[in-house]
Amino acid sequence: MLLDKNILQKYDVAGPRYTSYPTAPEWSNEVTADVYAGRLAAFGRNDKTLSLYVHIPFCEQLCYFCACNKVIRAREDKVGDEFLDHLFKEIDMVTEHIQRRKLIRQLHWGGGTPTYLSEGQMERLFAKIQTVFDIDLNEEIAIEIDPRTVTQNKLKVLRRLGFNRISMGVQDFDEKVQDDINRIQPLGQVSQVHQWCRDLKFESVNYDLIYGLPYQTRDTFKKTVDLVIGLRPDRIALYSFAYVPWLSKPQNKFNLDAIAMHDEKLDIFIQSRENLLAHGYQAIAMDHFALTTDAMAIAFNQGTLHRNFMGYTLKPADEYIGVGPSAIGYIEKTYIQNTKILPEYYEGIAQGRLPVERGKQLNQDDHIRLWVINSLMCKFQVDKQQFFDTFGLEFEDYFLEEGNHIHDCVEDGLISENAQRIAVTGFGKIFVRNVCMGFDHYLKAKNGHQRFSRTI
Repeated sequence: MLLDKNILQKYDVAGPRYTSYPTAPEWSNEVTADVYAGRLAAFGRNDKTLSLYVHIPFCEQLCYFCACNKVIRAREDKVGDEFLDHLFKEIDMVTEHIQRRKLIRQLHWGGGTPTYLSEGQMERLFAKIQTVFDIDLNEEIAIEIDPRTVTQNKLKVLRRLGFNRISMGVQDFDEKVQDDINRIQPLGQVSQVHQWCRDLKFESVNYDLIYGLPYQTRDTFKKTVDLVIGLRPDRIALYSFAYVPWLSKPQNKFNLDAIAMHDEKLDIFIQSRENLLAHGYQAIAMDHFALTTDAMAIAFNQGTLHRNFMGYTLKPADEYIGVGPSAIGYIEKTYIQNTKILPEYYEGIAQGRLPVERGKQLNQDDHIRLWVINSLMCKFQVDKQQFFDTFGLEFEDYFLEEGNHIHDCVEDGLISENAQRIAVTGFGKIFVRNVCMGFDHYLKAKNGHQRFSRTI
């Protein structure tokens, strides 16, 4: 794919990934524990179903590229036991406010590394959730694992409990890259874990890859993608490396001269994308690929894919709740995030208080723009009639001020527009974050003066 360097320069800017709208920098402490308690009580008075996210923050080793919320600890049962004691109290507080059993139609354990917990601790956590909620085991029950530390027996326990989807971080198989990011993970190790998952008949196995890491080149990353294709995971998330040293201090260790930038980085992505497409994977949404038999590909083709803090999701439930430090939920038109600092999380729980740090109550304009951004991110289009049916508003009238942005995106080949819809082009799918940014009221109001990773 030949790319106009002027277009690349124009759209190679800092921008959100839009796992939420409004984005997290717009959240504040106006959403308190009392506000959250009220939302939980309202949720308990209706028949809406639930997605539950559990954040387990511990990792045994620091990966220098990672900007996620994590706590580095050598694996010890007492660390996991102390964490579960507090987590169970948070779950009890949440359910006390809901005051009824709710049906969980999507369960996701993330981190950190959820398999930091021992087999017995994972069994205890799953049993605790089952004591207060009903889990639909026919829906997506997912967990993130680290191939370096997970064991065959842990996978057997997870499968027996009802987990049916495994997500594992692969990032890159090149030895020099692995050494620089402090994540040594040979092909043989990943292949063995993959085979265990297949033998245990997990319904879906997906890999996370990252392009733009130090010392990656087109040639070295093609070898990684070729190896991944050979293993044949059901889904592949091909993420752009988010260089955010102001959020993740270990990234300051990297040699900037070794990091692919701008058009070189984009070349790596395009080459990888074309390689995956040529080998039976379908591009679904922004940076995800799946075999056509996978549930996420089916959801994308049926127009039912969604996006939230768990990434792209089938979203079979109405609302989602997060428990654990830094966990995020969205309930009754309100985002809620727990405190990120583990001692502060423990302190709040010990005081019998929901450990809320911040959040955002959405107004009507937020809902409208969230709908448009999600439609672009998940369907690569905005249906103007559906917009009118949903909000009773004409799309062109409501987004009159966005007319110049829409015109520029059409002129640059990112989207096409007619009276029925806006559709993201094949070229525009690479820059869909940029398309969404033009509909972001808060970003425009601050004239882009917010710190995000770059879109390329």
